[in-house]
Amino acid sequence: MSVPVRLAAVFLPAALPREGRIALWDPSDGPLPTPEGEVERTELTVVRRHGSSVRRRQAPALSLPLDRALPLLVRARRDPAAHPATACWGAAALHAVRLAARGRLLPGLTPTGHDAWRAGPLDPEDVAHLRAVAAALPPEGHAVPLPGPGPLRLPQPEALVRAFLDAVADTLPRTPAAPHASGRPFADRRPQRLPGAQDWAAEVAAGMDAGVRISLRLDLSAYDLFDAGDGAGTGGARSAGAAVVQVHSLADPTLVADAAALWAGEADAAFGPRARVDAALAVRRAARVWPPLARLAEQDAPDVLALSEEELGDLLGVAAGRLAAAGVAVHWPRDLAHDLAATAVVRPAPGSATDGTGFFDSEELLQFRWQLAIGGDPLSETEMDLLAEAHRPVVRLRDQWVLVDPALVRKARKRELGLLDPVDALSVALSGTAEVDGETVEAVPVGALAALRDRLTAGVRPADPPPGLHATLRDYQLRGLAWLDLMTTLGLGGCLADDMGLGKTITVIALHLKRARTEPTLVVCPASLLGNWQREITRFAPGVPVRRFHGPERTLDDLTGGFVLTTYGTMRSAAPTLAEQPWGMVVADEAQHVKNPYSATAKALRTLPAPARIALTGTPVENNLSELWALLDWTTPGLLGPLKSFRARHARAVENGEDPQAVERLARLVRPFLLRRKKSDPGIVPELPPKTETDHPVPLTREQAALYEAVVRESLLAIESAEGIARRGLVLKLLGALKQICDHPALYLKEEHGQYADDRLVARSGKLALLDELLDTVLAEDGSALVFTQYVGMARLIAAHLAGRAVPVDLLHGGTPVAERERMVDRFQSGATPVLVLSLKAAGTGLNLTRAGHVVHFDRWWNPAVEEQATDRAYRIGQTQPVQVHRLITEGTVEDRIADMLQAKRALADAILGSGESALTELTDRELSDLVSLRREA
Repeated sequence: MSVPVRLAAVFLPAALPREGRIALWDPSDGPLPTPEGEVERTELTVVRRHGSSVRRRQAPALSLPLDRALPLLVRARRDPAAHPATACWGAAALHAVRLAARGRLLPGLTPTGHDAWRAGPLDPEDVAHLRAVAAALPPEGHAVPLPGPGPLRLPQPEALVRAFLDAVADTLPRTPAAPHASGRPFADRRPQRLPGAQDWAAEVAAGMDAGVRISLRLDLSAYDLFDAGDGAGTGGARSAGAAVVQVHSLADPTLVADAAALWAGEADAAFGPRARVDAALAVRRAARVWPPLARLAEQDAPDVLALSEEELGDLLGVAAGRLAAAGVAVHWPRDLAHDLAATAVVRPAPGSATDGTGFFDSEELLQFRWQLAIGGDPLSETEMDLLAEAHRPVVRLRDQWVLVDPALVRKARKRELGLLDPVDALSVALSGTAEVDGETVEAVPVGALAALRDRLTAGVRPADPPPGLHATLRDYQLRGLAWLDLMTTLGLGGCLADDMGLGKTITVIALHLKRARTEPTLVVCPASLLGNWQREITRFAPGVPVRRFHGPERTLDDLTGGFVLTTYGTMRSAAPTLAEQPWGMVVADEAQHVKNPYSATAKALRTLPAPARIALTGTPVENNLSELWALLDWTTPGLLGPLKSFRARHARAVENGEDPQAVERLARLVRPFLLRRKKSDPGIVPELPPKTETDHPVPLTREQAALYEAVVRESLLAIESAEGIARRGLVLKLLGALKQICDHPALYLKEEHGQYADDRLVARSGKLALLDELLDTVLAEDGSALVFTQYVGMARLIAAHLAGRAVPVDLLHGGTPVAERERMVDRFQSGATPVLVLSLKAAGTGLNLTRAGHVVHFDRWWNPAVEEQATDRAYRIGQTQPVQVHRLITEGTVEDRIADMLQAKRALADAILGSGESALTELTDRELSDLVSLRREA
């Protein structure tokens, strides 16, 4: 129900406040809407103007209980067309609800001795708001005359609004469950008579309407005036201070007097004759919250309470909060400072270099300690020593009283938190936090460490290209060069995590030339990239020696600088030999190959000493944040701490979404050491042609559908009875089998290669049929295409099928020799082979295949970053034609559902990437069934 805008609201009090009602009547005598539910039609006696006088008359009205009326009134308050009386009662309703939400409810008794809640205690602001609503109430809002003989009387708006607040307070706590949870009195809607409670109710109610309120003013004039350095104790039995009782008028908040003046009768005129009684009762109530106040009631004039050291400390601490909640404010001395704070600071030894070079060359440990400050102004060592010796809740420092938290005194006494090595100190400086006794605290760098942090986080300007570079670097590449030069000059490493195809290789070649070191640069990369690195170095830095350390004839003899190129496999087996050679810089290309820090490859890479370490990867995080730790712990060892603590402090909170601030904390720490640019960035988009991505839904053939349903049925039966690692293995096996069926039944059935040329080959797979259609269009336009699949068997099937159709095609997979890979890339780039079929794992990174205008993902990988890396073989700097990406997805299958999951994952790729296929092993049986079951279109 909504309130018609012409209706005026009026409150009708009752003997039991909760039984009061809101009546809606029409001052213009129009028809009323039909009542609904608990709304009753009634006759209302109202007073209306009649010429120059007033007259009673009967008016039809709708009567609502308060719980039904409250939401209607609150909504009407914001309706500009609502009657002013209704809008005013809406404002009163909102005020009443807010009082209840603040816990401003007092138990009391009606004149007949029945239980009733009241709204209170009211602050001066509450009383002022009540009076403002009452002053705005038009005659129609209180037009129901008071009962009784004698002259015609209307209720006073202020008293009526106050009664309404009490009625709402008496209504809201009385829910159907309240009697069972809290007992019948003050919970049940039915009246409960409470004989013998009148004295208690009078005490609770005293001073809560328009009477008085007390507060305590802390007076330190009697405090033993001492400096923090006198080491004084508690001063024996002497008074430590005083709490002066002050009385405030709720009728006029500007009236304030000491209780002594009230007791002497000097404030009766301002506060009223009941003020002394109200003040005494208020003191008694406050004593229930803070027992020392009970001593005031024993004095002739409860105005000043002498406080001991212990009581003063309690009042300065938790007691003030309890008193405030009970409506008793505590006023502090004007010169009492509350802003004494402690900060964990990290500072290098005096005389450390501020440019960072000497800072990291030095093996000197850094100080980690607490620093106390007042208002942000640090205390001197002498002042902290004096504070540490204090045993009182307030001390005198710098000509002001200082409120002392015992926890701060403990920090002043034990301010040394230990020593940090330079990398740990830098980690604290960048993240802004540190672990102290198992607690995360704010940490601030000072001195040379703060200067280094500012230099790392200030950003860099584009560098000048080095002499000897035969290339024009783009602006973002020049900024990348400047960043790498800064990091290596400071003795730090870095991870250049640009999207694939943005020129990481040429940026590193420029860095090598800019550093101009006599020691060679070692590049460790996948075997498929050796040729690309050699060609790029020869092209862009002619005259710089480049050597491959690969194959049976490899040697480091007569090395004269330049570049040495090796593979991860060779580096792993020849790590001792490589470790003996002094390197000016070590570069790990496609560094995601060492994302597992416990692998033999990662361990071998860590044995190679170098003053500068650079990781290159387009995907610093593929599955979880431990991979990011592995990369940065190699480039800058110790930066992120041990893996176990990194996962506990950062990774778990980020990956689980437990702490909204965890992502920002981790970003502050790693951002200076990881430069990430994407092709979608504003400064890079104009450098690349358009890229269009299309999902192609493909139906299953009858054979595929039968195989799919049979495998799902049999596998789910086995999974239901399995547990633990055996269950996870069965789930992974099921997912792999279904993806193979979606590609081609021959792949799943492991049919012999001789059957690939079968005329029925295309008819058995919707994907293969669609691939033929796509490639026919591409070849007719003299285009080139890359076809990626995660299964080598499927790649062989596709290549054999295309060769049978006389399509020039090459097949590149993990078993392809390095030399043959390079010849395949050259043939494709020259246009001799327009179609290149590639294994996603072996060829998804590092290759430069810009001849391709089309990229086909024959099946879906579980991680969007891996698919994007493969696409970037064609969509990269140097590409001049638009790139069309085709993803083949079988309808109604697990691939269809995974496609939706990957889309959501891609949106979070820069924050958290899930754990891919392994996460699906933790699905329940029902969730797994829903994921893999074949869904047929109606």
